[in-house]
Amino acid sequence: MIENEHIGLWNRCLQMIHDNLPETTFNTWFKPIVPLKYENKALTIGVPSPFFYEFLEEKFADLLRATLNKQIGEGTRLMYSVLADKTNHISVNMESQNRSSAIPAPSTIRNANKAPNPMQAPAPQDLDPHLNPNYNFENFIKGTSNEFSRTVAETVAKNPATTFNPLFLYGPSGVGKTHLTNAIGTRIKELYPEKRVLYVSAHLLQVQYTDSVRTNNYNSFMKFYQDIDVLIVDDIQEFAGLTKTQNTFFHIFNHLHQNRKQLILTSDRAPIMLQGMEERMLTRFKWGLVAEMEKPDKELRKNILLNKIHRDGLNIPENVINFIAENVNESVRELEGIINSLLAQSILLKREIDMDLAERIVRKTVRIIESKPLTIEEIVDKVCEHFKVDVSVLNSKTRKREVVQIRQIAMFLAKKHTEISTSKIGHFIGNRDHATVLHACKIVKDLVEIDKDIKAEIEEIEMSFRSK
Repeated sequence: MIENEHIGLWNRCLQMIHDNLPETTFNTWFKPIVPLKYENKALTIGVPSPFFYEFLEEKFADLLRATLNKQIGEGTRLMYSVLADKTNHISVNMESQNRSSAIPAPSTIRNANKAPNPMQAPAPQDLDPHLNPNYNFENFIKGTSNEFSRTVAETVAKNPATTFNPLFLYGPSGVGKTHLTNAIGTRIKELYPEKRVLYVSAHLLQVQYTDSVRTNNYNSFMKFYQDIDVLIVDDIQEFAGLTKTQNTFFHIFNHLHQNRKQLILTSDRAPIMLQGMEERMLTRFKWGLVAEMEKPDKELRKNILLNKIHRDGLNIPENVINFIAENVNESVRELEGIINSLLAQSILLKREIDMDLAERIVRKTVRIIESKPLTIEEIVDKVCEHFKVDVSVLNSKTRKREVVQIRQIAMFLAKKHTEISTSKIGHFIGNRDHATVLHACKIVKDLVEIDKDIKAEIEEIEMSFRSK
């Protein structure tokens, strides 16, 4: 083999690629590539990260294949090797698939009540990660609704930036997303004290970005965030509609991911349901692992109550605990709020906590469940009855437009009126996966806003639920 043949071959390929791409795109995605070897009709190139490899394969597979065939010869294979640093590469080869608030002064940076200062990058031991030590894995109560998310979170904490990067957790407010992300950060700091870990809300990050532009400190802001080893951003949905903030976070995300830094994001909805977010941002959210955190079921709610009662040294009768677990079903915060209210009223009124007091407190907070909750079977039956179709049709593999829409409405109503996970809804309705259910919910939600007839149909079905 001719010495340095691979360099000459790759340079010829680069010339053709350069002619077919904008300058910025070429500089971002092709200049960092290092040609490593050419043998047995296979050209091996080094890329900075698995993220890089996946992006090239997703966006430029056709261009790469055409370039190799023209510049080197038909049947040339492209192999990838992830570079560990600028001079050495690790032996992980992947063959191309050919797939057709003002920011505080530096002196206050250790104060947990202050925001981190992105205008100055402190040493790891000086950076306050802004984690809540009370939110850890030890006091995170596990149940069927959050077991998968917790398992994934522990995996990330043990080996950050090796798997599930980014980790995207979503679910309604109060289901434990903040607790779990803080637990990840806390565990990482315990295992890897040298790592720079930072928990920040999307709102605060946006405020810091705006302030950095106003004060001509944008470069310092970017450097601060690009030096983080584990970045946890809570409530990422708040970036919706903020084009400049999204663009800035896009570059932070890319830099961290390419340099094997862990990203952990939370949202109140799945990526597919996020509106006002750029497609390139949504694509990155989905590249690692997307995990849903559901509302706690009754068993988990009861265990959470028992844990808090034990922790606070309270004495509450079992029938009261069961009553609260049955009726307070929206979030963990509501459950803890009810216990706090019961304790306060007990002290104020100088009386024991009993069912009468519990009913008074709960009725002021939530709507008491007077009847059995809807089941997915009842929802499907009502939908089929309304549209005059048999349940078997709904569960068939047909892709007829009218059937698909009825199936989507059933999924939408099941998600809205039950606590069942999207994966279970999909399995029950047509044996679809959770992504299909999320897509169906988005489609129907959008239709309800623009189609009065569909909205009326769904309202009529929901009226029938009340008369069951």
